[in-house]
Amino acid sequence: MVFSDAAIQFSLTIKILFKPTLCQTSGMVTSPLKLAGPDWPVPDFSTLCRRQKTLADQVPSRHADGPLNLLVASTGINDGKWQARKHNVQGRRQRRKVHLAMAPATSDIRAVEFTPSRDGDNPALPYLLGQIP
Repeated sequence: MVFSDAAIQFSLTIKILFKPTLCQTSGMVTSPLKLAGPDWPVPDFSTLCRRQKTLADQVPSRHADGPLNLLVASTGINDGKWQARKHNVQGRRQRRKVHLAMAPATSDIRAVEFTPSRDGDNPALPYLLGQIP
């Protein structure tokens, strides 16, 4: 089935606003149409994936005007308990830290860096900033 550019743009705009996967985007567009009554077809996720490459310049992206503000935070992660239970292994577990740089205006994660648990935010900051174009 052939869909108009407007139908693809509408679906991709929903994807940009609510950040679901392409499959979920199709469902989010289908549900209100069923409630409204018209029996219009909705582009499936494979059609959206294929057509978003040609419409990328026409679909607006979320970006803030002005300078880029970043929030930098880190948290410890440890998969050791689950992994030890699954593989029946006893041993030393290591914790790691994940450092995130987020743009508060758009809620986008702009950079990610993993370090050993002993590292703080300051040593990771240059690596985070190096990932942002």
